Amino acid sequence: MMSRIGGVITALLGLAILWYGAKLALAGGSPFYVIMALGLIVSGALLIARRQAGLWIYALTLAVTFIWTLYEVGFDKWQWIPRGALVIFLGLLLSLSFVTSSLSDRPQKPWVPSLKNGVFALRAVVAVIAVLGVVAWFYDPLSITGKLEKTASADAAIDPSGIAYPADDWTAYGGTNLGQRYSALKDVNIDNVKGLKVAWEHHTGDLRKEDQDSKEYTFEATPIKVNGALYFCTPHNIIQSLEPESGKVLWSFDPMMKRDPFYQHQTCRGVSWNDSTAYAAPASSTPEQQAATTAAVAECPRRILASTVDARLFALNADNGELCKTFGTDGYVDLMEGMVDTNRATYQQTSAPLVTKDLIILGSAIADNYYENNPSGVIRAFDVRTGKVVWKFDASKPNDTAPLAPGEHYEPNSVVAWTQFAADETLGLAYIPFGNASPDQVGISRTPEQEAFVDALAALDLKTGQLKWKFQTSHHDLWDRDNPSQPVLLNLPKDGVDTPAIIIPTKIGNLWVLDRTNGKPILPISDVPVSTNTDIAGEKLSPTQPMSSLNFTPAPLREADMWGATPFDQMACRTTYNQYRYDGNPWTPPTTTGSLVWPGNIGVFNWGSVAIDPVNKWLIGTPQYLAYLYKLYPRQAGDLNKRVFGGDNSGGESKPGNENLGGPYAVSIQHFRSALNAPCNAPAWGVRVGVDLKTGKTAWKYRNGTVAGQQFAGVKFPIPFEMGMLAHGGTLTTAGGVAFTAAALDDSIRGYDMQTGEVLWKMALPAGGQATPMTYRGKDGKQYIVVAAGGHGSLGTTPGDSVIAYTLD
Repeated sequence: MMSRIGGVITALLGLAILWYGAKLALAGGSPFYVIMALGLIVSGALLIARRQAGLWIYALTLAVTFIWTLYEVGFDKWQWIPRGALVIFLGLLLSLSFVTSSLSDRPQKPWVPSLKNGVFALRAVVAVIAVLGVVAWFYDPLSITGKLEKTASADAAIDPSGIAYPADDWTAYGGTNLGQRYSALKDVNIDNVKGLKVAWEHHTGDLRKEDQDSKEYTFEATPIKVNGALYFCTPHNIIQSLEPESGKVLWSFDPMMKRDPFYQHQTCRGVSWNDSTAYAAPASSTPEQQAATTAAVAECPRRILASTVDARLFALNADNGELCKTFGTDGYVDLMEGMVDTNRATYQQTSAPLVTKDLIILGSAIADNYYENNPSGVIRAFDVRTGKVVWKFDASKPNDTAPLAPGEHYEPNSVVAWTQFAADETLGLAYIPFGNASPDQVGISRTPEQEAFVDALAALDLKTGQLKWKFQTSHHDLWDRDNPSQPVLLNLPKDGVDTPAIIIPTKIGNLWVLDRTNGKPILPISDVPVSTNTDIAGEKLSPTQPMSSLNFTPAPLREADMWGATPFDQMACRTTYNQYRYDGNPWTPPTTTGSLVWPGNIGVFNWGSVAIDPVNKWLIGTPQYLAYLYKLYPRQAGDLNKRVFGGDNSGGESKPGNENLGGPYAVSIQHFRSALNAPCNAPAWGVRVGVDLKTGKTAWKYRNGTVAGQQFAGVKFPIPFEMGMLAHGGTLTTAGGVAFTAAALDDSIRGYDMQTGEVLWKMALPAGGQATPMTYRGKDGKQYIVVAAGGHGSLGTTPGDSVIAYTLD
């Protein structure tokens, strides 16, 4: 009886696989699943007839499937799952005595090999696969095992540019305006990091309201520590100041941000600091200017500078949290002044302002693909004490840096820089990583001025805003390949000379390493020829794209790289892979028939950037890998404001799409996922890496993060398999040799050895840690590690409102 039940299950499994396998084969994919299905159907029929030949056929099918699996993916155990886990499990059940004992021709000695002994054959195949599975469990073909070598004294405390490395304080978003995310503190080190415990946890009280806030509601703040206090912002731009040793609230200020579910991104990544206590107005200032700055300094000698999602810039007294009324108009600057094409929620602020001795330098975050025509992406420098515009840099008018005259406006739809900026005040340069011009996936209406700054890194003179040099990281971007990361500044050897360098991480995975005085490459660059075929009339694709010799751009995606929790969703992913255009490189253009874009627009690197050890010249990063599906939907020329998808554009990434109203195409951008919500590209979806910047070589690489808590088919996966998860956030490096990150999607913070990549410490978070940790020394002499844990709306991590500090006992 049991053999017949097993036969029915086997035959039904075969029929189901045949259905999906036939669809895959007809789409031009692998025919193997058809072969597997036929083997299962024949095996099932024989088992229904209670013939042990059914076990022979099953054993043969299982053996051939395993050989095919090794051929496609080698000893990558995670890629064995969709190909063989189900058939191996069923094979194990069929080989057990309660099934084999009901066979009409069961062998008398099932443990003796024989051509007539199907029981032995199946048990032998299952046993061999089990042994190889144990071997594969301890082997990972993705990993690189190695060690970064120390090349200098870890006691160095001053950057060659003359800036002290952060230690007791953390004075800017990236530690300093160099953006290194490095601390010279080493009280916490590789020997004692396991002793870290929660020192305090603060709840901001700022939580998402379903009907009032964007789905893309994220707590991505990195606090600063200066002036004896911690300062940070919440997603509603509430500024809070905490006592660093206890987490006690010193003051809180709410700018009453206008709530709107239409915002594409509702986040605040940080605030900035300025100390003007020793400031004296230049002798060249007019009496009016001297009076204004004197009054401003008297009111707020130490100030916190922040911006809001609803487009305001404001200044607070750092000591008490009161508005600096002499700044702007009653403490605020309206960032919409001088803007045109200001449709609802199209202009936002999400990143911390870049603040130097005298200036606040601010870009903007323009909503992607809501509208064809958008506000300007102008870069503005404001006087840090009065809030008056000192200079502007508008990429569509790059030579005119003077503030607007009365009646003038900023150039609409000019290229945007939305992420964190960096500066070298010794060289007198600000570094602006520009992104794309909306719409991201259609370039037919771009002007030559826009094209010149799309995805460019621009070095601007701090005093005047004049362009000193620029470097373009991609050509004619159609993929939303913004430069999303804060540039990182350090000195590196070039031809034996200590050279001021800048590193720009990109969504495609390039790490551009340039001389920051002139934009010339330190590590080699090559041009890659790409296809220029497109079905979009008027689109002129670039015939080449640049690549850095230091990159984490993934290898071309193959059908064999498709993944799933079961063979069925894996076959569906393989079928979709064959139905979409994919040129085998990251530059497959968006089409009206659908294109597979790998890596997708979340990027290999994003706003979390990378962290470095500037003393030993190491880079620590968390590259991530997800594929996306792009599709353009043409709109009739007579009605460019007619919605294609219905509803509005809100909710972050397109579900089902962004309208790009007023433009000839709407666009759909989707994660390439299976019906069970598993990514279609095989894990790892995120790794951690250690790079020697002197040579450009990767010393170590490991999967980063577990799948615990991830939802597949609506069910949270309970087992913490280290498959390598998306890490949307940043990393902290320290002179103690420990790097910290909490960005992986499994709601945990980790500390790992910077030399080897080994995880040394891990602790669960109450919510998603999609932020960047920071560190400082308190008045009690202890080193603290602090991270915001509030989750990420579209990535689905646990929501919350925690700021957590860790220290040693």
